[in-house]
Amino acid sequence: MKKMRNFLTLAAAAALTGILLTGCSTEADETTAPKAETAAQTEAASTTEKASEDAASGEADIKTADSTALAGKKISVMTPYLTSVTTNQMAGFIKNNLEAEGAEVFVIDTANDFAELASRIEDVVSSGTDGIVLVSADPNQVANQLTEAFDADIPVFGCDSGFIDGMQVNATSDNYQMGELIVRYLFDDLMGGKGTVIALTHRPHPGVVKRCEAFDDIIKEYPDIQLITEQHVPAEQPINDAEEITANLLTANPDKDSVTAIFAAWDEPAIGAAKALAEAGRDEVIVTGVDGNEQAVQMIKDGSCLKATVKQNFEGMADIVCQQMEKYYAGETIEKGEMYAPAELITQENAQ
Repeated sequence: MKKMRNFLTLAAAAALTGILLTGCSTEADETTAPKAETAAQTEAASTTEKASEDAASGEADIKTADSTALAGKKISVMTPYLTSVTTNQMAGFIKNNLEAEGAEVFVIDTANDFAELASRIEDVVSSGTDGIVLVSADPNQVANQLTEAFDADIPVFGCDSGFIDGMQVNATSDNYQMGELIVRYLFDDLMGGKGTVIALTHRPHPGVVKRCEAFDDIIKEYPDIQLITEQHVPAEQPINDAEEITANLLTANPDKDSVTAIFAAWDEPAIGAAKALAEAGRDEVIVTGVDGNEQAVQMIKDGSCLKATVKQNFEGMADIVCQQMEKYYAGETIEKGEMYAPAELITQENAQ
């Protein structure tokens, strides 16, 4: 308020100075002096009014944030996979949404190190965090540390993670259904029910595990489709690693049509595989992914070897988590368990 009074004083002084200066004008300036005075007064009044409106709007925003159930809560958003484009997006959505509700948010990444993730969970529990959001991480791998959080009455939410007893909610896609959707499209529509396939996977990730389980189940129904190999792709640099893995596999399978397709359990290894195929001139090989990230969708539009993906609604997952957190801290009852955001098959026909 003090700043506002000072501002108003300066504005009034500016207007008064304009009036005094016009009083010293020559006769030749008399016709323009009243206009100058009016302009100065109008500008000062307009500026004062705008400042008042901005201040009122700012105070209203502060009051709105302060009045939410999340206001003042310290929330730890934790993941081992922040280098992943989609994980980074989800962590960012959650951080922005919670901060808009007045929460103080700390994003903690452990660079693919689950032992470090376990240690950091212990740290935030002992420091008295008000809540934990686990992003893209299997809670079973840090179950002992999460139990410490449960025992301390610290709520734990998941975003594209798994769910264990004691957690509140895990918002994700139906990963088995997504795996089934992309695998059947690959096997039926793209491969015609026959050929050979390479699988690029990362089974430590709970969502990828479900997609791989769908792949494992469905390939049994296709006796004319043979699995050449399954290769684990590390999470730190999945595009580069998948490109190198694919290049080596192409060297081991040099004949045209020796490899019909590559199933990638998420988009980044699909992108790497497509790059390796382009470099080797093996454009007969079909690649599919899952996630619907921008680079993958663009490659599908451009007619690369990457032919399809399943687009997850990562912002929708983050919204579910934040909505459930708001309800929890408001004292409302929430239904514990998995909550799904819808997914969509993306091909060249509907890629945008």
